[in-house]
Amino acid sequence: MSKFSEQELIRRKKREELKQLGINAYPAELFPVDFYSNDLPVNYEEGKKVVIAGRIMSRRIQGKASFAELQDSQGKFQIYFNRDEICPSEDKSLYNDVYKKLLDIGDIIGIEGTLFTTMVGEQTVKVTLFTLLNKSLRPLPLPKTDTEGNVYDEFNDAELRYRQRYVDLIVNPQVKNTFIRRSKITTTIRNFFANKGYLEVETPILQPIPGGAAARPFVTHHNALNIPLYLRVANELYLKRLIIGGFEGVFEFAKDFRNEGMDRTHNPEFTVMELYVAYKDYFWMMETTENLLEQIALDLNQKTMVQVGEYKIDFKAPYPRVPILEAIQTHTGIDISNMLEDELRKTASDMGLEVDESMGEGKLIDEIFGKKCEHHYIQPTFIIDYPKSMSPLTKEHRTNSKLTERFELMVNGKELANAYSELNDPIDQKERFETQLALSEKGDDEAMFIDHDFIRALEYGMPPTSGIGIGIDRLVMLMTNNSSIQEVLFFPQMKPERQALALNAEEKSVMDSIKESDSKELLAIKSAAGLSNKKWDASIKGLTLKKLVKVVKNEKGLFIDMLN
Repeated sequence: MSKFSEQELIRRKKREELKQLGINAYPAELFPVDFYSNDLPVNYEEGKKVVIAGRIMSRRIQGKASFAELQDSQGKFQIYFNRDEICPSEDKSLYNDVYKKLLDIGDIIGIEGTLFTTMVGEQTVKVTLFTLLNKSLRPLPLPKTDTEGNVYDEFNDAELRYRQRYVDLIVNPQVKNTFIRRSKITTTIRNFFANKGYLEVETPILQPIPGGAAARPFVTHHNALNIPLYLRVANELYLKRLIIGGFEGVFEFAKDFRNEGMDRTHNPEFTVMELYVAYKDYFWMMETTENLLEQIALDLNQKTMVQVGEYKIDFKAPYPRVPILEAIQTHTGIDISNMLEDELRKTASDMGLEVDESMGEGKLIDEIFGKKCEHHYIQPTFIIDYPKSMSPLTKEHRTNSKLTERFELMVNGKELANAYSELNDPIDQKERFETQLALSEKGDDEAMFIDHDFIRALEYGMPPTSGIGIGIDRLVMLMTNNSSIQEVLFFPQMKPERQALALNAEEKSVMDSIKESDSKELLAIKSAAGLSNKKWDASIKGLTLKKLVKVVKNEKGLFIDMLN
């Protein structure tokens, strides 16, 4: 049995026929495009000569004339083929054979032609010459619309879309727009900080110590040095080294990696923007963050109000500021401010939270806030003044030695940013690292390492500094009204793709009957499949061995469950 579908075999045959006609289906020469689809409404001029290129998305062939839709990087436009215009001599094979028979939807072509307006008022390119630039060997999964306007066969299966993002971008134009908006967001951030005189920098991704955050790292090995290295969990400690070295303000768009779970708001590889500015504190950073997010919303939407799911979220400054212990008391009715670790653990357990002995005071408080409070903060809100145990890199609060000068920005029930007045006392920092080491020895695999070089750097002196990390992926989710992080990553992490299992005709018939069945009741599926008892039994056994289905029995009878 061929590994190619019927359509794929036909396209491969057409490729060979083109080759026999002397047509290179994959030419190397530059194609001199000088006009794009978005030029039509603004630079339209009747009779103007243009050179365009793009992918054929639809065709309407009517004898010696044809209309087609071409899609380029900017959008779509209509093109018109006339046989006698393209083939003025007696030889009409370029139109009759190449265009009509050997080209397909999905092929990429170059066009030379002139602009004109059709009788129904559509701006169109009349083709005088076309060149095949790429022969597509797989058919596009294009949606179909019936006469009543119902749409079928849309490419909307999430796993297929994320795994084949290249197809998703071709057939779902709104997806491309999300990533264009993502680029606008990062451009606004860069301009905002560059205008303040801050320097964009790069710091190591491979690090000898995974510092700057409490997270489980990915581990690799450097063969030449024969040492373990870690993919960075944060770039914070390197950026602070640059402040120590004399830069007043530095920022970086960093790829960080955390070996943790995956869900709609977490991907093991993610983008964060971190900023550090000397001679500032967390109050200044709150104001700066408000102004930055307001500017992003305005640049993207021309207003500060953004629709996020069922909520309208307003990014106009200023935002409320709520101490974390006050937030916990407000939403649980319990004052935990003077509780010791054991009492905190019991309190969290009594709330129905999963806790264990490896969790210190900081993780327990974080768990209580995350499960009982976080989801209440839909509008942008600064949660401030975290306990010391939650903030090993943060300066002690100026009026309460139990707390730190830290805030997290909550939007739509999730953390968007994390910021501090940075700890710059090397003795205090070493003691905080040692507390983290004790947590690691208790079994906390997310506790921070001791970074002795960073302590040494602090001993040379770091000015008062404020820093922030903003999750770019979550920010883009908010600004583009997407509820899944996979929608704002070009290539999100996926499980390995399972190879399609070869099924015989009877097994395919049974699988089709299962998919079409609402009840999944065995006898109904058997009847729909129309197989003899012997073929039915063999098919079910084959599908079961391939781990595609299983037969289950309950009080209502026998049913078939699909396992994939």
